[in-house]
Order: sequence, then C-alpha cells, then structure tokens
Amino acid sequence: MHHATDRAPGTPPSGRPSGRPAVLLAMGPGIAGRLLTDDHRARLAALARTDPHLVAHDLAAPSPVVAAALAEAEVLLTCWGATPLTPDVLDRAPRLRAVVHAAGSVKHHVTDACWERGIRVASAAGANALPVAEYTLAAVLMAGKRAFRAARRYAELRAGHDWLRELADSGNHRRTVGIVGASRIGRRVIELLRPFDLRVLLYDPYVTPADASALGAVPAALDELCAHADIVSVHAPQLPSTRHLIGAPQLALMRDGATLINTSRGSLVDEAALLPHLVSGRLDAVLDVTDPEVPAADSPLYRLPNVLLTPHIAGSLGSELHRVADHALDELERYAKGAPFAEPVLPQELGRSA
Repeated sequence: MHHATDRAPGTPPSGRPSGRPAVLLAMGPGIAGRLLTDDHRARLAALARTDPHLVAHDLAAPSPVVAAALAEAEVLLTCWGATPLTPDVLDRAPRLRAVVHAAGSVKHHVTDACWERGIRVASAAGANALPVAEYTLAAVLMAGKRAFRAARRYAELRAGHDWLRELADSGNHRRTVGIVGASRIGRRVIELLRPFDLRVLLYDPYVTPADASALGAVPAALDELCAHADIVSVHAPQLPSTRHLIGAPQLALMRDGATLINTSRGSLVDEAALLPHLVSGRLDAVLDVTDPEVPAADSPLYRLPNVLLTPHIAGSLGSELHRVADHALDELERYAKGAPFAEPVLPQELGRSA
C-alpha cells in the first residue's frame, strides 16, 4: 500500500499541484470513441496533463502503461463501464482527488472508499437527463394520439379506415399525465409538458405540496395518481425501496386504455403483473427499459400492438453523447481552476437518487 508521506493513510493530498491536473480516462471499450470528438480531445489536452487517446478499461488489473498513468492521476474522467473504485484500485492511485463522470449514475463505480478518502465526485446526470425527458415528452404525446397502436393497425389493414371512430378515445386535450418521481428527469418532463393543455399529477414522497405546485404539478399519492392519470410515466430512482413501485395494485387501479411509460429502470415495474394487462389490451405501454434488460426471445412485449418496446435508447445516444462530454469537460475546467463542481455528487444524496 502506497501513501504520500505528508498525509494520513487513505486521504487525498491536501493541496492541488501547480499547473494542469493529471487526468486519466477510465471507461468501457469503445465508449471514448463515441463520447469524445477531436475537439473534445484537444480541449482535454489543453485542460490537463493527459494522453487523450489512452483509455483505461481495467483499473483492477491494469497494464503497465495504465498503472503508471493511474499512479499519477489526480482526476479520473469516467463513463459507462468504468472499473469499480475499490480500496485496492484506489491504493494504486495515491494522488487521486476527483472523479468526473461523463454519464448519469455513479453507483456502479464510486464506492464508499472514495468518500472515505475525501475524493470529490461530479456527474453529468443533468446533461444526460435532457434526452430522456425529450423521449418521454414524445412518448406522452404519441401515446395520447394512440399513434403506436394505430401504426400497427394501419400496417395490417393497408387500406382506408374510419380512424375517427376507432380512435375516438384518443387525443391530448385536457388529458392527465402522472409523473412518478421528481428526479432531474421527472422535473424536466414536467417543464416540457407546460406548453400543452395537460393536467400533471406528481408523486414523490420527498416533495412538498408547495414544491409540486411550484413545479407546475398537482401533488398526489401513488395510488391516486395511477387511478386518475391517462398516462403514467416512471422517473423514480432504482433503489431497494422502489422495486416494483408500480405493482399489481397500482396497475389494477389504472384506467382502461391508460398508458404506462417507463424510461427509468425495469425493476420499478412488476413486469409479471403488467403483462396480463398488456396482452388483454386493457393498458398500453412504452417501455425503454425492462426486467431483465433484454426480454426473453419469446416475450409478448416484442409483438403486442399496444406496446412500444425500445432498447434503452432514451438516454444519451449518438450526438447527445457530445453534450455529456461538454458537461464533463466544463466540470474538469472548474476543478482545474479551483472552483467547485456545478453538479457535485454528494454521498448523503445517493440513498434516494439514481
């Protein structure tokens, strides 16, 4: 175990070295090439002492080149697939003072050992929330028009049809949307829904009625929300307490013809309880996440006309990854200047965040 001689074991250096911080990229194979453009790499090289083309895929059993870079790193720039920062990994990084995560949740790789050693953490969760909220807005409006069901039906008929009669129960005028969870994404969805003639209910046990009203929503208990909403959209974090938050009782309360949207995590919805409602056609669903993440090959979700199933694409994808990279480099620049992070991750908040 190696520690600097001028500090207590397990704590970061007390002061910042002069000049640019040493930064090591740490993420899964193939991620950096999608995340960083040439301009991003040039900016990174200007901000930090780093090899912008060196990416550490495995910090637990590093190559000699990665081990040398890790030993000098003051900041890790991480993304999906980053190695968990266990005590053993951190012992190989005696100079590490910060982790800047170019994605949302840090729970996969930021461990208690990071907090114990005083390592600062920032996340681009705010930037990653935007495309999820945009996807949800599109899903809400398309679900209100019964567009997914109508598209499948049109493909079957391939002829003229009395759509006004068949879709008489559709439309987005004065419908009720229920938002489950006032997370970053949930709040952004509420904001995006403001221009539309929709009533928004909000369930979140940590939000006061006054806070809900300030957001532009009507506070509601979960069962009340499920019973009254035409569309229920799930934005709560994945926690032990939120597993099957939308379970058999809540699904039974939902109105005939209502739509469930899940862009959070599959475990928040009791899929076994949901399937009978979908197979019967009583409920519709837009599912970007499932439990398991990829449904079984024979799952009805793939073929039901009242289900839009997408492969976890609501979050940052393609060009949207560059927004996340911009945010991460902005945070790195703040760190290099000695300024606080704009979106720090605080350990006391992890118990109720994604």
